[in-house]
Amino acid sequence: MRVKLATTRALPLVTQDLGTMDDLVDLVSGGGVLVLSGAGMSTDSGIPDYRGPDGTRRVEPMTVGEFAGSSEARRRYWARSYIGWQRFNEARPNAAHEHVTRLQQEGYVGPIITQNVDGLHQEAGSRDVVELHGSLERAVCLTCGEFTSRESLHERMAEANPGFMERFAAQAEAVGSQWGEQVRPDGDIVVADSLVESFYAPLCLVCGRDTVKPDVVFFGESVPKALVDECFGLVDAAGAVLVLGSSLSVMSGYRFVRHAARIGVPVAIVTRSATRGDADATVRLHAPLGSTLAELGAALGHGA
Repeated sequence: MRVKLATTRALPLVTQDLGTMDDLVDLVSGGGVLVLSGAGMSTDSGIPDYRGPDGTRRVEPMTVGEFAGSSEARRRYWARSYIGWQRFNEARPNAAHEHVTRLQQEGYVGPIITQNVDGLHQEAGSRDVVELHGSLERAVCLTCGEFTSRESLHERMAEANPGFMERFAAQAEAVGSQWGEQVRPDGDIVVADSLVESFYAPLCLVCGRDTVKPDVVFFGESVPKALVDECFGLVDAAGAVLVLGSSLSVMSGYRFVRHAARIGVPVAIVTRSATRGDADATVRLHAPLGSTLAELGAALGHGA
């Protein structure tokens, strides 16, 4: 059995805090905190999220059914991703990532479950990171199961598509588009159909098929049950759950907040917008992550 990503719903725009920074400090000071992070964790690194303040999607991502269903869809994905990944790959950890790493090094935070596919927690020095939705650093062939690094895949696409980046840049300039501002959370970007038609999608080096897919969970795809069970086990062992930058709009992350509340593990949520898990929270702060985590760290004695 595999656990499928659930459909989403709009969230209320009017929100209120539950508790104070002092309450958050008390919760984290006990240690054993399991962090659950979402797209809001990486927005200050230049990676946008999919959703507006009410939890609805700003853009519609490609679904797994669409990707697996045709070579044309895969060509479209890889043409967009070939360009977008270059900007995505330049992103670096921001202050929020660094504060989480510091809290982990000081023993307050334990494992981290992230819904992000950018690897920025690890780049910031965090350990014991569970990538719930996979990583853009890898790709896998849906036909034969062969894995490859995204870096080597990008090099092969560059060799197969000489001048593609230049043609895209020329077209973007002609229509006055700032292409760098259009990068999406999974690293792809909007590309005109006329350019997509000229793009050569990557082939698997083992079986020769064009069924190479980034090793991430697409919308409509399932998270492996073994991974979900591992995360439930982390919740069971946690002293508290700290949600950072996630609207919890999809069940893949929200299930862990529900489970924590059910078994009596306190939940703190820090993110600006409303979340699906607000009713399950023990502490709820609608605040920016960087400054909030800096204040939390100072209260816990960072640098003391």
